[in-house]
Amino acid sequence: MSNTLFTRAVRRPSVALGAVAVVLLCVLSAVALAAGRGGKVVGIGWVAFAAMTGGAFFGERAHNGSARGLVWGYGLASGAMVTSAAVFLVPQAVGYQPKLAGFGLAAGVVAGFAAHTVGHRLSHREFPIDRTAAQLTAHALAAGVIIGAVYATMPDLGAVLGLAIVSHKGPAGYAAARRLRLDGRPVTPMLLPAAAVGIAAVAVSLLRVPPNPAVDAVVFGFAAGVFLHIAMDFLPDCEVGGEIHDAVTHDHDGHDHALLDTLRTHAVASTVVGGACVLAASVGLGVV
Repeated sequence: MSNTLFTRAVRRPSVALGAVAVVLLCVLSAVALAAGRGGKVVGIGWVAFAAMTGGAFFGERAHNGSARGLVWGYGLASGAMVTSAAVFLVPQAVGYQPKLAGFGLAAGVVAGFAAHTVGHRLSHREFPIDRTAAQLTAHALAAGVIIGAVYATMPDLGAVLGLAIVSHKGPAGYAAARRLRLDGRPVTPMLLPAAAVGIAAVAVSLLRVPPNPAVDAVVFGFAAGVFLHIAMDFLPDCEVGGEIHDAVTHDHDGHDHALLDTLRTHAVASTVVGGACVLAASVGLGVV
């Protein structure tokens, strides 16, 4: 009973904060475009918003067969992020200061792991907003800050990197909405994390960052480390106890070993396709 009352109590604040976040994203986007700065970041922020809300829309309506959708969503996003971080961020960081870039990359991986752990601990506490939305919002704000810092440091950087980085927002929104629906909760609080990426990214991109090779090496290295960790975290995990295993168990009323083996193959294929998509886009745009 207490959990039900708490769930009802947090619905309105969650929806209200989500609406405020969308308005704030609109305002910041208008300011950035009026100032003639951060146009790419504005686009990336809105793509992230559309990806997460779109994923949430389909996740809320998912029924049987959703496990395969999770595998391909996670795999495509993970493959795209690994490839983008390795191709665009790591070489850029090393080009400034190789050793500082290495320290930045290591710090980014550790920071990503720490953030994941903190998010898990937060899930055990009560918040005035939906717990799932709170965890995703913290993650989204961190990702947005890094995206904004990278583009503020290097405004000429192409949009392919940013778009690949936020590609995981679609499957993340799908999985979160599916979990919320199964728990009997509304998915409207997903507006908050969906807008958080753009809010943080656009706000940081408006800052004027003077060129400094040492700082740039650390920033790009740290960003690469964080996003490599996120990408590895999004690799489709078909093992017992994982989210995909839970989806199979729910959809088929029990453990299905044959289906899990098939999904493991799909996991590898989807990751390869995700990386290949970034390669194709890069070649098509003349980036590589």
